[in-house]
Amino acid sequence: MSDAPDAADVPLAELARALCTGELEPASLLDALAARFALREGELHAFVEEPADALPSPLPASEAVAGSGRFARLRAQAAELQARFPAGTERPPLFAVPVAIKDIFHVDGFLTQAGSSVPPSDLAGAEGTVLARLRAAGALVLGKTVTTEFAYFAPGETRNPHHRDHTPGGSSSGSAAAVAAHLAPLALGTQTIGSIIRPAAFCGVVGFKPTYGRVPNDGMIPLAPSFDQVGWFTADVEGAAYAASVVVDGWNGSAANAECQRPVLAVPEGPYLDCAARDGHRHLDETTVWLSQEGFELKRVGVLDDFDAVRARHDRLLAAEAAEVHRPWYPRLRPHYHEKTVALLERGRFVLPSELPGLRASRAALRSELEDAMDSHGIDLWIAPAASGAAPAGLESTGDPVMNLPWTHAGLPTVSLPVGEDAAGLPLSVQLVGRHGADEALIAWARVVERALA
Repeated sequence: MSDAPDAADVPLAELARALCTGELEPASLLDALAARFALREGELHAFVEEPADALPSPLPASEAVAGSGRFARLRAQAAELQARFPAGTERPPLFAVPVAIKDIFHVDGFLTQAGSSVPPSDLAGAEGTVLARLRAAGALVLGKTVTTEFAYFAPGETRNPHHRDHTPGGSSSGSAAAVAAHLAPLALGTQTIGSIIRPAAFCGVVGFKPTYGRVPNDGMIPLAPSFDQVGWFTADVEGAAYAASVVVDGWNGSAANAECQRPVLAVPEGPYLDCAARDGHRHLDETTVWLSQEGFELKRVGVLDDFDAVRARHDRLLAAEAAEVHRPWYPRLRPHYHEKTVALLERGRFVLPSELPGLRASRAALRSELEDAMDSHGIDLWIAPAASGAAPAGLESTGDPVMNLPWTHAGLPTVSLPVGEDAAGLPLSVQLVGRHGADEALIAWARVVERALA
């Protein structure tokens, strides 16, 4: 790999290996990213502005470009890393890889604003396990990315990289847009309903949400702890697996990288799938026809007959837990909250504590139902639209997460794969859903499907 300006376009796994071997110098990558920032960030607004205390002062005149302070900081940090791990020594797996971090994670040297106008002093906290693992692996914090307010539905400023008048999705909007625009090779997000898979679909990148609980979620502002799951965005499945090897508890790289046969795929027919828009249905049908022609076995299995009840339980538990999370802040800071967040927290106040055990138990019950169907029909993975359709026009809404809700409720691992575009040039995607705890098998099979769809 040469030190060319297009280093910003190199997928994560290839990029990380080149940095580890010294084939690519960190300074060359940062130069490429700085040029890309100057070209795109001004219109995308994927990143939160750097805090003053994270920037060297005064800045050199040569740094007077968009994102200048950010890259002065990164160059200094990269130089420190190179001093610790000089050429010829064994370098950690994410050596000098810039990683974007959704602004609900606490990061040393950065304010945590969570897309809100609540005073950051009220939201401050310590870094968690995921940041510790990324830093130990040699990653550089590229910056905080824009999120919807408190990872719910009140949108931020980020625009869709493919069409600036369309939503990038939410709540991990900035993270998805940053990877899609090649401003970051890896970006952290979270999902409580559909906040990784939906923006990945709208922005045309790979999103990976591991099994609930396989990635520690300490060190961040939660939305609903029963559902919150850390995940990430990359350009391809290999990059998603590479990141997983660093941050997922007990990750089995051999299983994830194993050569495997084509998985048996099943379309979940019934009320759930009926929620997809016409374009989403058509795209799924076209994708499954193509996969059948490529030799995949496709089944159509009726499931989720009580989807409306599943959706109601998810919404009720989410509201109750969000109200509890915000109890220290909301009563005295309500004027700082967006009306969409206020509506959620007010609903949550009226959920009785006696309801919570049953609502939480429904997660395992749904998981058993879905995996029993997989057993009885010989299914390896579910395949469904990653979003109801392409990214809708307008920035007032982040789109409907309905296609992601049951898999999140059940805590199942999910990966989104971009598959073509609609007539307006907006990305379309499918999601693959695996068994609880079988993240490595999902990734291995996702590679097979990704190659077939390429």
